[in-house]
Amino acid sequence: QVQLVESGGGLVQAGGSLRLSCAASGSTFSSYAMGWFRQAPGKEREFVATISWSGGNTYYADSVKGRFTISRDNAKNTVYLQMNSLKPEDTAVYYCAAVPFLVSDPNVYDYWGQGTQVTVSS
Repeated sequence: QVQLVESGGGLVQAGGSLRLSCAASGSTFSSYAMGWFRQAPGKEREFVATISWSGGNTYYADSVKGRFTISRDNAKNTVYLQMNSLKPEDTAVYYCAAVPFLVSDPNVYDYWGQGTQVTVSS
């Protein structure tokens, strides 16, 4: 079992930055790949970024590539999402999730946090 708690969301103006954190507890955090997903009102949950257990491999959705950076600190059992150059269309609830292998399909992820709201004003 892995418990995940996101933090760092908030209200920011377009062009601004936020850093989301996801703290994990329970089973061995470093054995899981981690992902960030988001869900806007009336839309399906979509993939944002994922990182391998070692941090050596990362993948991003095209919509955030070059603006967002996923990273992890296995010593702190935490995964991060640095979000720069934010746009109003980035407004959503952001979730972190854990899975044993690197994948972007949310249906495969085993564990989910409760989500944190990110709102980008124009």
